[in-house]
Amino acid sequence: MIRRLFFELRYLIGDAPWDTGISPPELIEYLRNHPPGRALDLGCGTGTNSMTMAGFGWSVLGVDISALAILLARRRARKSNADVRFIRGDATSIPDPEQPFDLVLDIGCFHSLPFEKKDAYIQFLNRSTKYGSDYLVYTWLKANPDDPDIAPTEPELRERLSPIFEVMDVTYGTDHDRTSAWLLATRSG
Repeated sequence: MIRRLFFELRYLIGDAPWDTGISPPELIEYLRNHPPGRALDLGCGTGTNSMTMAGFGWSVLGVDISALAILLARRRARKSNADVRFIRGDATSIPDPEQPFDLVLDIGCFHSLPFEKKDAYIQFLNRSTKYGSDYLVYTWLKANPDDPDIAPTEPELRERLSPIFEVMDVTYGTDHDRTSAWLLATRSG
């Protein structure tokens, strides 16, 4: 509840720095090199990346915990003919009868989940994908496993994904003096 209120407040006061209005080059590169299918955008915010994926021919479901972000995303979608739908929901349990997804995009959602929700998130990924589905995630990484930060270490992230996904590529970066990474994994099980 507090987490949801945090995001509602940030969108309400116009201080959501993670919602840049620009799709990252890593997503654009992925879209240019993969045929369109069904995509899930976890933590979609105001819909920038969902709309970008739809522009590449993908059928997209965008999900965010913030009702205000979803309202803004729906307004944006109404102005186009994009094949995109937005719902407010939790990234660990989204009811969608049209599963599975060919691509699950997560830009900053997993690393912001409390520890107790991370297992449910991975279980949701398992239910929402099929063999060959891709998972493209941008996350902060902590270097020390003893650090109380809720962001994962790279080995922790790989371990959580390993039963169902094979990591295909990792690109490291820095974001606000933090180690970050783009990780592409493909459903192998």
